[in-house]
Amino acid sequence: MKIYLFLLLTFVTSLAYAQNTTSGTTKVLVMGDSLSAGYGIDIQQGWVNLLEKEITKKHAVQIINASVSGETSSGGNTRLPALLTEHKPDIVILELGGNDGLRGQPLKLLEKNLQTMIDASKKNGAQVLLAGMQIPPNYGPRYSTQFKTLYAQLAEKNQAALIPFLLEGIGGNPELIQRDGIHPTAEAQPIIVKNVQPELEKLLQQ
Repeated sequence: MKIYLFLLLTFVTSLAYAQNTTSGTTKVLVMGDSLSAGYGIDIQQGWVNLLEKEITKKHAVQIINASVSGETSSGGNTRLPALLTEHKPDIVILELGGNDGLRGQPLKLLEKNLQTMIDASKKNGAQVLLAGMQIPPNYGPRYSTQFKTLYAQLAEKNQAALIPFLLEGIGGNPELIQRDGIHPTAEAQPIIVKNVQPELEKLLQQ
């Protein structure tokens, strides 16, 4: 009888610990495109995976990478509601818009989609971290400038956290860009981690 009670108590204690550990874990959902999906490299070398390894040294964090190569803000906007329901994240990192810009899509559409995703994330109790992007001046300096400033404007409007430029320190360095001239190499991924981690840390400490 004593052995049975001991085993029962051990089981209940272990279960309570497991529940506390799970509930104490911060879930981070990454909604991105090929830059976050690890295009052209081993996904284990991608910045999202590297970030999780670094951030879990200090915090109880689970990162769910829902990024899809070729994703636009419209595609992300369509997929996000189901992901919010499934994963119930505490933080959503929005890394979208690059493909919109490269395709010359209207900036009003990009702004509308990002705003809708911000609203949906907040409605579900998640904080938002916007990843700022920049594009080459293929469609003229006005378009590229407005594209660049759009992220900062949305962050200020919604009091959301902002990574000023996800690829800071990478763009313009051919050694850190794949042959397609767009996607960062495996060697560039730790630099992206350094761009993202400080802003994510601020949210985790709140």
